[in-house]
Amino acid sequence: MKRYSELKVGDTFYSACSISEGELGQYLDYSRVRNAFLDGAGGSVVPGRAILARMEGEFTRLGEIYGNHLVLVGMDGDPGWGSRQARFLRPLCAGEPLKLSFTVSRKQDGDGGFGRIWVDYEGVGADGKTVLVSKGNVYRVKKDP
Repeated sequence: MKRYSELKVGDTFYSACSISEGELGQYLDYSRVRNAFLDGAGGSVVPGRAILARMEGEFTRLGEIYGNHLVLVGMDGDPGWGSRQARFLRPLCAGEPLKLSFTVSRKQDGDGGFGRIWVDYEGVGADGKTVLVSKGNVYRVKKDP
Protein backbone atom coordinates (compact mmCIF):
# COMPACT_ATOMS: atom_id res chain seq x y z
CA MET A 1 0.00 0.00 0.00
CA LYS A 2 1.17 3.49 -0.82
CA ARG A 3 0.33 5.96 1.93
CA TYR A 4 -1.10 9.38 1.13
CA SER A 5 2.36 10.94 1.52
CA GLU A 6 3.76 8.50 -1.08
CA LEU A 7 1.10 9.11 -3.74
CA LYS A 8 2.32 11.53 -6.41
CA VAL A 9 0.61 13.36 -9.25
CA GLY A 10 1.24 11.27 -12.34
CA ASP A 11 1.29 7.91 -10.51
CA THR A 12 -0.56 5.40 -12.69
CA PHE A 13 -1.85 2.03 -11.52
CA TYR A 14 -3.25 -0.81 -13.63
CA SER A 15 -5.82 -3.55 -13.29
CA ALA A 16 -8.12 -5.63 -15.48
CA CYS A 17 -11.63 -6.98 -15.08
CA SER A 18 -14.77 -8.07 -16.86
CA ILE A 19 -18.42 -7.89 -15.91
CA SER A 20 -20.15 -11.26 -16.24
CA GLU A 21 -23.75 -11.81 -17.36
CA GLY A 22 -24.60 -12.70 -13.74
CA GLU A 23 -23.01 -9.54 -12.35
CA LEU A 24 -24.77 -7.48 -15.02
CA GLY A 25 -28.09 -9.07 -14.03
CA GLN A 26 -27.46 -8.24 -10.36
CA TYR A 27 -26.62 -4.63 -11.27
CA LEU A 28 -29.74 -4.27 -13.43
CA ASP A 29 -31.92 -5.76 -10.68
CA TYR A 30 -30.43 -3.44 -8.06
CA SER A 31 -30.42 -0.28 -10.21
CA ARG A 32 -33.76 -1.08 -11.86
CA VAL A 33 -32.32 0.11 -15.18
CA ARG A 34 -34.47 -0.90 -18.15
CA ASN A 35 -33.33 0.06 -21.62
CA ALA A 36 -34.00 -1.75 -24.89
CA PHE A 37 -30.54 -0.76 -26.17
CA LEU A 38 -28.90 -2.87 -23.47
CA ASP A 39 -30.04 -6.11 -25.15
CA GLY A 40 -28.65 -7.30 -28.47
CA ALA A 41 -25.57 -5.82 -30.14
CA GLY A 42 -23.87 -9.25 -30.03
CA GLY A 43 -24.42 -9.70 -26.31
CA SER A 44 -25.69 -7.86 -23.29
CA VAL A 45 -24.39 -4.28 -23.27
CA VAL A 46 -23.15 -3.08 -19.88
CA PRO A 47 -24.49 0.37 -18.87
CA GLY A 48 -21.81 3.03 -18.42
CA ARG A 49 -22.65 3.57 -14.76
CA ALA A 50 -22.10 -0.15 -14.11
CA ILE A 51 -18.67 0.13 -15.73
CA LEU A 52 -17.85 3.17 -13.57
CA ALA A 53 -18.97 1.35 -10.43
CA ARG A 54 -16.73 -1.62 -11.26
CA MET A 55 -13.81 0.68 -12.05
CA GLU A 56 -14.19 2.44 -8.70
CA GLY A 57 -14.32 -0.94 -6.96
CA GLU A 58 -11.21 -2.12 -8.79
CA PHE A 59 -9.37 1.09 -7.84
CA THR A 60 -10.07 0.58 -4.12
CA ARG A 61 -8.73 -2.99 -4.32
CA LEU A 62 -5.40 -2.14 -5.97
CA GLY A 63 -2.41 -3.29 -3.91
CA GLU A 64 -1.10 0.29 -4.01
CA ILE A 65 -4.39 1.67 -2.64
CA TYR A 66 -6.03 -1.04 -0.50
CA GLY A 67 -5.55 -0.43 3.23
CA ASN A 68 -5.87 3.34 3.01
CA HIS A 69 -8.82 4.95 4.74
CA LEU A 70 -10.33 6.45 1.60
CA VAL A 71 -13.78 7.37 0.30
CA LEU A 72 -15.07 8.73 -3.01
CA VAL A 73 -16.41 12.21 -2.19
CA GLY A 74 -17.12 13.71 -5.60
CA MET A 75 -16.57 13.85 -9.32
CA ASP A 76 -15.22 17.18 -10.52
CA GLY A 77 -14.99 16.26 -14.17
CA ASP A 78 -12.87 18.00 -16.75
CA PRO A 79 -13.08 21.76 -17.50
CA GLY A 80 -12.39 20.97 -21.17
CA TRP A 81 -15.55 18.87 -21.20
CA GLY A 82 -17.72 21.55 -19.57
CA SER A 83 -16.94 19.88 -16.21
CA ARG A 84 -18.61 16.65 -17.32
CA GLN A 85 -17.04 13.67 -15.63
CA ALA A 86 -17.18 10.72 -18.02
CA ARG A 87 -17.15 9.84 -21.69
CA PHE A 88 -18.55 6.52 -22.85
CA LEU A 89 -16.86 5.95 -26.20
CA ARG A 90 -18.07 2.53 -27.26
CA PRO A 91 -20.25 -0.27 -25.88
CA LEU A 92 -18.87 -2.99 -23.63
CA CYS A 93 -20.61 -6.37 -23.62
CA ALA A 94 -20.86 -8.62 -20.58
CA GLY A 95 -17.85 -10.92 -20.34
CA GLU A 96 -15.63 -8.67 -22.47
CA PRO A 97 -12.23 -7.99 -20.82
CA LEU A 98 -11.47 -4.44 -19.78
CA LYS A 99 -7.96 -3.11 -19.09
CA LEU A 100 -8.00 -0.34 -16.53
CA SER A 101 -5.64 2.50 -15.71
CA PHE A 102 -5.94 4.92 -12.81
CA THR A 103 -3.84 8.09 -12.78
CA VAL A 104 -3.47 10.50 -9.87
CA SER A 105 -4.09 13.85 -11.58
CA ARG A 106 -4.11 16.16 -8.55
CA LYS A 107 -3.32 16.05 -4.83
CA GLN A 108 -4.29 18.48 -2.08
CA ASP A 109 -3.57 18.50 1.66
CA GLY A 110 -6.60 18.99 3.88
CA ASP A 111 -7.56 19.47 7.50
CA GLY A 112 -7.92 16.94 10.30
CA GLY A 113 -5.35 14.47 9.06
CA PHE A 114 -6.96 14.02 5.63
CA GLY A 115 -5.99 14.96 2.10
CA ARG A 116 -7.62 14.60 -1.30
CA ILE A 117 -6.51 12.95 -4.49
CA TRP A 118 -8.10 13.30 -7.90
CA VAL A 119 -7.97 10.14 -9.99
CA ASP A 120 -8.62 9.78 -13.73
CA TYR A 121 -9.89 6.41 -14.95
CA GLU A 122 -9.54 4.85 -18.39
CA GLY A 123 -10.95 1.54 -19.57
CA VAL A 124 -9.75 -0.11 -22.79
CA GLY A 125 -11.36 -3.14 -24.43
CA ALA A 126 -9.60 -6.26 -25.73
CA ASP A 127 -9.45 -4.64 -29.19
CA GLY A 128 -7.31 -1.79 -27.80
CA LYS A 129 -10.10 0.78 -28.22
CA THR A 130 -11.06 3.05 -25.34
CA VAL A 131 -14.44 2.21 -23.82
CA LEU A 132 -14.65 4.83 -21.09
CA VAL A 133 -12.73 7.81 -19.74
CA SER A 134 -13.64 9.37 -16.38
CA LYS A 135 -11.83 12.41 -15.01
CA GLY A 136 -11.76 14.10 -11.65
CA ASN A 137 -12.86 11.29 -9.31
CA VAL A 138 -12.14 12.86 -5.90
CA TYR A 139 -11.10 10.73 -2.93
CA ARG A 140 -10.67 11.80 0.69
CA VAL A 141 -7.66 9.92 2.08
CA LYS A 142 -6.47 9.70 5.68
CA LYS A 143 -2.84 10.81 5.80
CA ASP A 144 -1.70 8.20 8.35
CA PRO A 145 -3.99 5.13 8.29
